Formats: sequence, structure tokens, C-alpha cells
Amino acid sequence: MIKENQRLLNLMHVVIDAIIITFSFLLAYYLRFDDTWSPLFLWKGFPPARGYILEPKRYFSMLVFLIPCFLIIYRFCGLYDPKRTNSKRYELFSLIKANVFCVAYGTAILYFINQTDYARLFLAIFIIINLVLDYLFRITVMMILKHARRAGKNLKHILLVGYSRAAEGYIDRLRAHPEWGYYVHGIVDDTKFSGDSYRNVEVIGNTGQLEEMLATNQYDEIAITLRIQEFYKLEHIVSVCEKSGVHTKFIPDYNHIIPTKPYTEDLDGLPVIHVRHVPLSSSFNKILKRIVDLFGATIALILFSIPMLILALLIKITSPGPLIFCQTRIGLHNREFRMYKFRSMQVQKESEEKKKWTTQNDSRVTSIGKLMRKTNMDELPQIFNVLKGDMSLVGPRPERPFFVDKFKEEIPRYMIKHQVRPGMTGWAQVNGYRGDTSITKRIECDLYYVENWNLYLDFKILFLTFFGSKTNKNAY
Repeated sequence: MIKENQRLLNLMHVVIDAIIITFSFLLAYYLRFDDTWSPLFLWKGFPPARGYILEPKRYFSMLVFLIPCFLIIYRFCGLYDPKRTNSKRYELFSLIKANVFCVAYGTAILYFINQTDYARLFLAIFIIINLVLDYLFRITVMMILKHARRAGKNLKHILLVGYSRAAEGYIDRLRAHPEWGYYVHGIVDDTKFSGDSYRNVEVIGNTGQLEEMLATNQYDEIAITLRIQEFYKLEHIVSVCEKSGVHTKFIPDYNHIIPTKPYTEDLDGLPVIHVRHVPLSSSFNKILKRIVDLFGATIALILFSIPMLILALLIKITSPGPLIFCQTRIGLHNREFRMYKFRSMQVQKESEEKKKWTTQNDSRVTSIGKLMRKTNMDELPQIFNVLKGDMSLVGPRPERPFFVDKFKEEIPRYMIKHQVRPGMTGWAQVNGYRGDTSITKRIECDLYYVENWNLYLDFKILFLTFFGSKTNKNAY
């Protein structure tokens, strides 16, 4: 049933997309060339419409090849794929990408057939209108479908094969997002008893009964979630599922080893999966991030120079001791460096300081230090660490050698964070994991950043550092 619904939805999308393209084209023509609106575009480079306009049929004839072009490119850009788990941002990005390809295609066709008299501004108006209207339509459809799925309609029926951490993680995520519209009928497993359950999802049989269950034709998808010790059954289970014709997907029970988006290569037909892919191992990405760091740190130094001077005076007035607190931290490639901070605590012995966390209502924190730590102002001298190259604006927070030696023995994959430069702020901090909080959760955030780095993520973290609700949580 779900397949028929998807085909109907795709057909509706195609028809309405064609209508939106046509309407956007006609509206753009009217806005560019009608006497009522054309004076708005009388600036340098865009002559008056009258005397410049081609015959209307010359423009409207473009729709004959433009509409099929748009629909085909929309298809290749994934705009007609199922969107249960897609975000609005992903949909907008796909739509922009498709429209850019369409403009390039249309412009190339006009050039090759020697039709260069079409108004460039008209094409720009058309693309903007089409993009806005199509995005509004798709977001409306997404919201309607999400509401329907929360109400128990348009559900995709799932059967899990294998009880494992992957099965539990999959169920957890589906429970957290009812708007995705997945309903798990049960789990088929050889190691659990019928009636055992996880979050009200029961074990309903073993793998020997799978073929019989699939014959009922009541499942839209099979999710294979075998324990890693049972992977020898995988080939047979896939064969049974494919024979039934049901869509099958595999959720590996080694996500704690292999990253979410593994980097693979084709070795003469043999797929090779890299256990760890670090985007910042690329020379281009390193240079790009370093340029952003230097530019951002320079701007930050100019903007915060006066607040830093005021803080320096307040620190000197309110408590005895040095202005800047230098502490040894572990950075890129496990190298030690001296990290700078405004001193926010009473002066203490180094042997005591290096082995102790800062906790809530810590008596060592000075009066001005409480304010600085709550607002992250004590971190401002690290701008000089960024300029020196010891740190980045964004990255995993660096830790003291004592705790690095401790955590690398206790927490799996802890040392992976040192494959990138540490940062003044990071993904863990903007999610509230700072200070005396879960190290495991903090490392999960750091690993996500290391494996999924891009400039957009850096800018997002910087934005959340200043405007996020969780950044100053647990700051004391």
C-alpha cells in the first residue's frame, strides 16, 4: 500500500511542479515586460522593456524543453525520493542545486542554438519565483504528511531481523520521531524468547519463520539488525527477503567502530571501507579551515580588544596573582601546547590544579571569575592560540595530559579527537557537554565533529556559541 501511495505522491509532485514552472515563467514574463512593473528594473545593464522585448511566442516556446528539463533534473537531484527523514534544509539545498543545473542547461541550449536575445533579468526572476513557490509547496506537503503520520496514517510497516544494539538504536530513533511514520511490527531473533520486548516491540519469532512471515505481504520494509556475531546468517536472510520482493536494508551492529558515513574505495571491484574518515586530513580542507581561523581570530581580536582590557583591569583589582593563566593541554597529533586563559580562580599549586575538575559552586573561583566562566569571557586569550596555530576557532576542546592519559584507557576512541586541532568552542560545548558532565557524551560529540567536518558545521557551532541555549549550561 505504501508503494502505491508513494507513486501517487510522486505523480502529484510532477504535475504540480510542471504547473509551478509554467506559472513562474508567465509571472516572470509579466513582471519583466509589463509596463506596470518594468520601470522597477530600469537600472544600468537592464534597458527598458519596450523595444527590447522579443515576441511572446519566442519566450513561451522555451517551456517546451524547459519543463521536461526541470522535471528530469529534479528526479536526478532526489526531489522525488521518499522524504520521511529529510530535513527542510536538505530539501531547500536539493531544490537550489536542481534550479542551478536547470539554468545552466537552459543557458547552454540557448547559446548553442544561437538564441542570445533573451533577457537575463527575466531568467533570474523566473528562477527566484520558481524556487520560492516550489519550496513553499514542498514544505507544505512535508508538514501535512508529518501531521498525518503522527496521527497514525501513511505508516511504513517494518520488521526487524535480529536483536542487537543496532536494533535498540533504530527503535529509539523511530520512537523519537513519530513524524517519520514507521511502525515496527516486531523482531525476529534466534537468541531471544518470543514475548521478550524492547520499548513495547516484541520478539515474534525466529529467522526460520521469516519466509512464512514475509508471505503475508504485510511489511513494507525489512531492517536487518543482526548482532555482529551472527553475520554469517546475513547472506541467507538477504536471499529470503529478496525472494519475497520486500525492500530490505541493513543496519550494521558495528556503528561504534565504523563512522556514520564511511569512506569507501573501489580496489579493482573489491569494496574497501576505511575505519575512520577525517575530512580535515585533506590538505585543501586544512588550508581552508586555517584561512577561516586566521581571518576570524583577527576580527575577534579587534572586536574584543576593549572588553579584554577591561577584564584585565578587573582581574588585577579583585584578586592577587597573574593576569593570564597558562595551562598545558594536548592538541593536534597528541602534542602538548600552552593554552591561555584569563585567570578566573585563586592561585593554587600546579600539582593540585592539574588533577581536579571545576565543579559547581567551586570555592576556588573568584567573584569576577564566575562571571567570566559563565559568559566564556575567560577563553578570549585563546585567540592568540588560534593565531599561533595551536588551536582553531572550532574543534574538540583540549584536555590536560593527566586526564588524557586517564580517559584514553577508559573511553574507546578517545584519542581520535586529536586528529584535528582543538578549538575555542566545539560541538560538545554547544550541546551542553562542558565542565563536570559526561565524558562519554562529550567524546561522542567530538567524534561526530571530527568525522563530519565542513565549514557549514563550523559556522553553525560559532552561531550557537553566541546564541544557543545550551552553550553556557554547566559553565561554572
